[in-house]
Amino acid sequence: MSGEASYVSLWRRGVLQERAESAYGILAACRLCPRECGINRPGGEYGFCRAGAIAEISGYGPHFGEELPLVGRNGSGTVFFSHCTMRCIFCQNYRTSQMGEGGAVDAEDLAGIFLRLQDGGCHNVNLVSPTHYVPQILEALASAAADGLTIPLVYNTGGYDCVTTLGLLEGVVDIYMPDAKFGDESTARRLTGTPDYPFHMKTAIREMHRQVGDLVTDPEGTAERGLLVRHLVLPGGLAGSREVFRFLAAEISPDTYVNIMDQYRPEWKACAQDDVPELCRGITIEEYHEAVGEARMAGLSRGIGFQG
Repeated sequence: MSGEASYVSLWRRGVLQERAESAYGILAACRLCPRECGINRPGGEYGFCRAGAIAEISGYGPHFGEELPLVGRNGSGTVFFSHCTMRCIFCQNYRTSQMGEGGAVDAEDLAGIFLRLQDGGCHNVNLVSPTHYVPQILEALASAAADGLTIPLVYNTGGYDCVTTLGLLEGVVDIYMPDAKFGDESTARRLTGTPDYPFHMKTAIREMHRQVGDLVTDPEGTAERGLLVRHLVLPGGLAGSREVFRFLAAEISPDTYVNIMDQYRPEWKACAQDDVPELCRGITIEEYHEAVGEARMAGLSRGIGFQG
């Protein structure tokens, strides 16, 4: 990477520490995500996401299965946070997100993990499902920056984020990697238990792009800064891919880096939905090619899936 990550400058000026304090203030009536549960997490209350006052993780380490711009030569330094703001019935990571597998880590422990990932040669710190732990992450990041953390920070989210929380991350996050899961509100609500998902996803991605712009890589193709969007193709066209791609091309940028993912498989409660039998099978080659075609017709051409 050329230069230092964005948050280093904020830490030097004391802004990062101030952001952490402001974020912790939100936990007393939590509104970190669009659900705005309003519960007192430091007081022992739990909202929809089931996250408490202390961050929980299920694991961390170099990950070579992420997008190539994140992996580079030495891997993406992933930290998997427990719990989730959504209830996707087909979740591929349900043991961590829905069953809450993992253990508590305080700010110093989390800072130490960030530093170990950097010391191990990882190109970035990749925060997986971080929305409900933004205050704890900011506190840990300030501590880690004081001890020499400089690699880029990746905010790897399901896309159900609110602008006020993202505002705390301006100048902190180098690479935003949201999912753009659904183009249709009723389907999103039925399959994820999440109200108004397309609205909040689109609003969040607009803000993310405003903060960091299109994806920028170094001469070796490793990501340094910018937006990278994931879209998982679902069987039977359930993801509403056409609407998602049209939004990205027309309202974000035709140069948006998109990973059109083909790895859907029935997990969690996917096969228990009698009214959505399509979820109980993988996608076909034809369905994937159709989604890629929709992306091309929308004006997108940058990312994973466009080769050939």
